Amino acid sequence: MAHEVVAALIIRSGKILLGERSATRAFYPNVWDLFGGHVEPGEQHHQTLVRELQEELDITPTEWTYLETISQVLDASLDQPSDSLIVHLYLVRDWSSTPVNRQPDEHSAIGWFSLAQAVQLHLADPSYPVLFAQYLTSDPDL
Repeated sequence: MAHEVVAALIIRSGKILLGERSATRAFYPNVWDLFGGHVEPGEQHHQTLVRELQEELDITPTEWTYLETISQVLDASLDQPSDSLIVHLYLVRDWSSTPVNRQPDEHSAIGWFSLAQAVQLHLADPSYPVLFAQYLTSDPDL
């Protein structure tokens, strides 16, 4: 079974906005992650991006760029076949409102981090440090 999600790499003034996933989350508890969520039936990826950021952070993205789609196999249990995770990644450069943690059951904390700070965190995906470095150093105006 494929789980299709949208994730937002939110960057401003050389810092990345990340959320610490709650200890009660079924997938990736207690790690720092990008914001986003599952694509609903009939929903376009950019619609998921807008909806999820409104639900989770009370912001409406106004400027974003599609970056890439990443597919990975989730660990299978002995009695279940492998599931796959398909992540549509967007760089969010601008938004309206100020980010606040609207869903503390999903994220126990949110915070802005420099690249040096972010790579020291327990991150949800081992590819994040390279991803963060690529976009924080490619455009100093972000």
